[in-house]
Amino acid sequence: MPKTTIYHNPRCSKSRQTLAILESHDLDINVVKYLIDPPNEATIRKLLSELNTSVRSVLRSGEKEYKEFGFDDETLHDDALITLLTQHPKVLQRPIVSHNGRAVIGRPPENVLEII
Repeated sequence: MPKTTIYHNPRCSKSRQTLAILESHDLDINVVKYLIDPPNEATIRKLLSELNTSVRSVLRSGEKEYKEFGFDDETLHDDALITLLTQHPKVLQRPIVSHNGRAVIGRPPENVLEII
């Protein structure tokens, strides 16, 4: 059975709801508390590939860190944004669930049903 990884923030209701959906299925779940253990650049690139999306689409523009650390600078290229995300993971959308080479953002939490 493939391992399912959730990049989880226990303080986020959507993240908790998504984890509950995963737990209700018979899955081998790896819970990564990404604010404590931020993903590295390679992991972020892999997630972007699995999500089939751009780095800008996984940024939480409403977080104060978004402006504070320059994520809003439209001249920044993907490499710079990915590096910033490793240093300021709070700006990363949550939760992200990776399963069997595909990933979704759990907003709404039921999105995970598409990949499990």
